[in-house]
Amino acid sequence: MTHGESRAAGAQRPGAGAELVASVDVRAARRALEGAAVRTPLLACALAPPARGGSVALKAECLQRTGSFKLRGALAKLSALGDRAAAGLVTASAGNHARAVAYAARLRGVSCEVFMPGEVPASKLAAVQQLGARVELGGGSVDEALELAAARAAATGATLVHPFDDLDVIAGQGTVALELIEDAPQLRRVVLPLGGGGLAGGVGAALRQVGAEVEIVGVQARSCAPYARLWEGDAAADAPNAAAGATIADGIAVKRPGAITGPLVRELLHEVVTVGEEEIADAMVFLVEHAKLVAEGAGAVAVAALRSGRLPEAEGLTVAVVSGGNVDSGLLAGLLLRHETAEGRRVRLFTRVPDRPGALAELLELVARAGANLVSVEHVREALPLHVRETGVELTLQTRGPAHTGELLASLAEAGYEVSEPRMS
Repeated sequence: MTHGESRAAGAQRPGAGAELVASVDVRAARRALEGAAVRTPLLACALAPPARGGSVALKAECLQRTGSFKLRGALAKLSALGDRAAAGLVTASAGNHARAVAYAARLRGVSCEVFMPGEVPASKLAAVQQLGARVELGGGSVDEALELAAARAAATGATLVHPFDDLDVIAGQGTVALELIEDAPQLRRVVLPLGGGGLAGGVGAALRQVGAEVEIVGVQARSCAPYARLWEGDAAADAPNAAAGATIADGIAVKRPGAITGPLVRELLHEVVTVGEEEIADAMVFLVEHAKLVAEGAGAVAVAALRSGRLPEAEGLTVAVVSGGNVDSGLLAGLLLRHETAEGRRVRLFTRVPDRPGALAELLELVARAGANLVSVEHVREALPLHVRETGVELTLQTRGPAHTGELLASLAEAGYEVSEPRMS
């Protein structure tokens, strides 16, 4: 669907969404956040800006307490509940919403039980438990965990805090837009992650209520994109691969639009785009290297969409919402190493050295003089046609890039070493 067609199908259409917009009380939600949530910064970004004089900035919700925008909705919901929260809270989440509700519950002194998908990252599970919430693992997706949470709430009388399909939660997420309007009067477009639709619905409702003419673009992971399917006219719009492991953007792996957020998103968004796993991974690395921000997969999809070149030109300021930073450290480390390899800054070389004292030291001295950094070294003797007085050596090195690697290979060849072709490390 083209940009113009998206606008006609989305923000211009009257219906249930238009009626819901007025029900999103963003100003009341903002009062509920006072003293408990932080006003996250708007950061200039080195990302190549859109054409026609536009610029790009990042709304760093990854720096929010609990590490994501979800705290806004959780605090707004508890404030709206008032004394009813004393019966306890039950929720379901792949991580960020769970962490936010657990934090808000501890802050207000009420009990909290969280249902999480069975394949949730260990770091997100531990973070929720450390906040004092009781955690139950069950289901292969957020939707299945949510069914378990709803059953528990019905059985115990606790309040179910839905991760997105709740007007109070949506209003809390919409406070992001109020900060954007105040901090960036030149704002013309917001690009944000689109999972269940709470952030998109809240931001869109807030912008509509203050009369701001700002375009909103929602971004989904291509492997789990129910709103993209809805945009294309699929009435069912279920995402067939909505399990937590289907995408590294697990925070937006939601099976279907909500009863509330679905109409809101259709009413308020101008466009929905999708990004692939490679694009998400590259955006995560970009944010670390160029913006000094740690973002989880879901938090990086807006930047991935801007880097993809699929969005149309825009004048004025485009803001990408970096919605969360609660990424598993092992995943991030692996992506950074993978990126170094792809950029030619990490290589693996194999050569042979005489099997005598000092031979390895001579090789490593030559590597050091060439300015390469040694990551690891391994003697390789098995399954190779080596002379009886030879040993194989495999080196993993960091270089400044392909040209530097070429200089190193030339130095080794000049010194008499036969080196195999560099391999990806």
